[in-house]
Amino acid sequence: MENNNIESKNFIEQYIDEDLEKGRFDHVATRFPPEPNGYLHIGHAKSILLNYGIAQKYNGTFNLRFDDTNPSKEDEEFVEAIKADVKWLGVDWEDRCFFASDYFDQMYEAAIKLIKKGKAYVCDLNAEEIRDYRGTLTEPGKNSPYRDRSVEENLELFEKMKNGEFADGEKVLRAKIDMSSPNINMRDPIIYRVAHMTHHNAGDKWCIYPMYDFAHPIEDAIEGISHSLCTLEFEDHRPLYEWVVNELEYDMPPRQIEFAKLYLTNVVTGKRYIKQLVEEGIVDGWDDPRLVSIAALRRRGYTPEAIRMFIELCGVSKANASVDYAMLEYCIREDLTLKKPRYMAVLDPVKLIIDNYPEDQVEWMDVSNNVKNEELGTRKVPFCKELYIEREDFMEEPPKKYFRLFPGNEVRLMNGYFVTCTDYKKDENGNVTEIHCTYDPETRSGSGFNARKVKGTIHWVSARHALQAEVRLYENIVDEEKGKLNEDGTLNLNPNSLTVLKNCYVEPALGEVEPEDKFQFMRNGFFCADMHDFSKDNLVFNRIVSLKSSFKLPK
Repeated sequence: MENNNIESKNFIEQYIDEDLEKGRFDHVATRFPPEPNGYLHIGHAKSILLNYGIAQKYNGTFNLRFDDTNPSKEDEEFVEAIKADVKWLGVDWEDRCFFASDYFDQMYEAAIKLIKKGKAYVCDLNAEEIRDYRGTLTEPGKNSPYRDRSVEENLELFEKMKNGEFADGEKVLRAKIDMSSPNINMRDPIIYRVAHMTHHNAGDKWCIYPMYDFAHPIEDAIEGISHSLCTLEFEDHRPLYEWVVNELEYDMPPRQIEFAKLYLTNVVTGKRYIKQLVEEGIVDGWDDPRLVSIAALRRRGYTPEAIRMFIELCGVSKANASVDYAMLEYCIREDLTLKKPRYMAVLDPVKLIIDNYPEDQVEWMDVSNNVKNEELGTRKVPFCKELYIEREDFMEEPPKKYFRLFPGNEVRLMNGYFVTCTDYKKDENGNVTEIHCTYDPETRSGSGFNARKVKGTIHWVSARHALQAEVRLYENIVDEEKGKLNEDGTLNLNPNSLTVLKNCYVEPALGEVEPEDKFQFMRNGFFCADMHDFSKDNLVFNRIVSLKSSFKLPK
């Protein structure tokens, strides 16, 4: 009999099972190691959730650790932003938030140990000379003329480097491995450089800093990380990772495993590009909703649940591939459809006047908060003589199969009455300014009226009770048809990536929402109250996503 309950495991979990079974490790410990030189993006979410998920699955531990070995690019702002993003995704590092700079003393001692073993040396070649000596993919490198310095001389020079006696770039410490290695990363890589800079965490204590490829395996080993999960570009660096932990003789050296990055089609994730967009004022910060930084997705209105669903659908593989942005939009629709209330909002308003409706009468209509989820209950919405409707819901000369308002046609006002268009007015530019109609008092929604049917239903808000709002409609910041980059390497920007509608009208209930609250505007999409600019006196709503898409999950 076939067992359909067999758990399917990805290749990383299979490696971990094998390591535990063979006794290579007696625990599972993972980490997420961002460099605090920018905000995290959707690709980082995959790494965060993968590492955290593995730790949870194996009852292990998860560390958040900042790889802050490059003080020229790092900033405390980015540290705090990364913490906020990781926490928002639902990841708990408990009391295990660390910094590479916490281990600078141990890294220095590790470098001393390598020098004493004859496995590291101080080199006087400059950066260009080191590149020339390194060789190519088809030609071996050449030994540095300083490679055979004595242990004593290397110790003395390295001490002077630490004491600030050399200028930036004057000397470096290199690992002594193999200049003829087919892997260029193993051709005596630099492991320490001189950099007279103030560090955001260590201050001015150090004027030498370890290189990432040297620091990272040491950090993992010190923290007792069992499986160092990283993206595929580090596969060629794995021999160096293993060399470092083996030469330093750690009792239980961590294992590096690579997985494929998450690539979204036609989005900007490169920190260099985003920084340029921010500095040039094209976007209003790293969390501008047109970006796919985690902070931007949050401000746009995405939920942690939707991002987790998206990452799960993407899966874990060894081969790089691009994912359609529409899949991410599919996930937020799936998450919000049953959870959130539906309100009426008119984004491009034109006034509708019901000529035979009593002048001062106000009726409070019973409206379902979500017709697909009765548990969300109902609310009262005011209805009166003058309403606002969407401009696109009226046409003077409609085409065939247009079932909304036009002269002589009858439609239902959602949760209200049947109305028939009798007249309209236009300004000197030919724009419709008023639509006049009559209503049938017998047709109130919920009355059971079924004497006749109408094909069109339109939404509305009471002009007397409506609240004015600003609505921001977002599109991809790059031109999807032309591609992300121009021939000169600059971004090919979409001029219509942001449309701001200042004179929208929403029903009164939306004046009571809070920043980051999410909901559906009937027929217009899913929206949220902007986390920065929204207040009770300044209603600002961001469109998260439209209601419909042609996207379907692959089978």
